[in-house]
Amino acid sequence: MMEIKNAEISSVSLSNGDHGCLSAWLHLDYGGSGQGFGGWNLYSPKSHKDDKTGNYAGHFIWRCLEVAGVTEWKDLVGKTIRVKCTHDKVQAIGHILKDLWFCPSDEFKEL
Repeated sequence: MMEIKNAEISSVSLSNGDHGCLSAWLHLDYGGSGQGFGGWNLYSPKSHKDDKTGNYAGHFIWRCLEVAGVTEWKDLVGKTIRVKCTHDKVQAIGHILKDLWFCPSDEFKEL
């Protein structure tokens, strides 16, 4: 069942270490438990076996910054956001006060 709850971003990561493609994560703290948001293949170099993936990196980074209300990736840490999630997946993140949501599965379809 999908639920909406508040979370603090406890850490962020951006790397190309996961299967040779670029990915990013927001690590979320619910106050006693946590979850991750991200893991999307944001970019694959031509040498990667899945080089048909679009360059979603800019969009993902921009929308995370926008939803959290910051202008730098490092400033995401400590921000409180809302999440739409199930027990095993965060579907979307949202601004803590505004009706502003980022759902990668929906938005990446439009790119």
